[in-house]
Formats: sequence, structure tokens, C-alpha cells
Amino acid sequence: MDRTMNGLEDEVVLLDESGTPIGRAPKSAAHGPSTELHLAFSCHVVNPIGEVLVTRRAVTKQTWPGVWTNSFCGHPRPAEPLLHAVRRRADHELGLELTGIDLALPLFRYRATDAAGIVENEVCPVYVATASAEPDPNPREVAEYRWVRPEQFAAAIRATPWAFSPWLVLQAEELELFRA
Repeated sequence: MDRTMNGLEDEVVLLDESGTPIGRAPKSAAHGPSTELHLAFSCHVVNPIGEVLVTRRAVTKQTWPGVWTNSFCGHPRPAEPLLHAVRRRADHELGLELTGIDLALPLFRYRATDAAGIVENEVCPVYVATASAEPDPNPREVAEYRWVRPEQFAAAIRATPWAFSPWLVLQAEELELFRA
């Protein structure tokens, strides 16, 4: 479990229906059968030759364990700038330093329920970033990873959407990165 510097559990930013912050909640309580709307982000990492990093979530993850997804996701802490949160999670999950971060889908929002009944209910800006190093995955976050050509990734998502996280499937429909 992620911990802050003072030993307290991380918190997420709760939002109203218009996306305005209205409070905070412990990260562990932010996903359950009746999850409140909260702020998150997703990031797709590309390498210098244009491949996209796809990861399989660790089987110990609370939501969608063992499912293939985008490079990484996370939640900004209260008062934490989104770009800082993206960089922090890139380092924590993948040991990567990002050399470029672009906001690709600023208004992305989704709600989905996994097989265990855990609900994701997020306003989730989507970023595309560049990294030139190989990941060094945190095994508590990432079970495995692959670099793939965007067109191959898009074809796999279209052919077997059930094999991927629901947010990835929805993002791939909207992102220019996955258009042939």
C-alpha cells in the first residue's frame, strides 16, 4: 500500500458531478461497491521508436488484478499537481523518468465494475508520455510488461476487449495514438 512520508495512508480527491473537488477520502476506501466520484489519471508511455508500453496489473491489486492495461494509472494526492502525480507514479510503478508528458484526453471520465464488484468511478485525465529507459517494474504494482506497436495494441484491444481494463478500452477508442 502506498504511504505518505508521515506514515499515513494516501488520500484521493473526491469530486462532485461537475468535477469540482469537494473533499478527500482514504485511497483504500475510494474503491468499493459504492465508490464516490474521485480524481485519477492514466498515462500511456511511448519509447523513442514509437512503441507503447502495456502492463499487466499485479494480481494483488484491489481492482482489476492481473488485467492488461495502459502503462500506469494513479491518483493525485490532495493539493498535488497532476503532473507531479504522473511523475511520482511513473517512478513508483515502473522506475521510469518521463522526458515528455502531454495531456491527450483532459475530460476522460468512466465508471466500471470488476468481477469482484469493485467500482471505479473516476474523472481521469489521460496523458501520453515519453521514456527512453527500460522499465524496472514494482512487483506490487506490475506483474509484467511489453512494448508493442500502437496498431498491434489497438487490434488486440478491438479483438479481445475483455482481456484489458475497461478504462484502456475506452481510452483506445478516443486516443489518436491508437488510430491507424
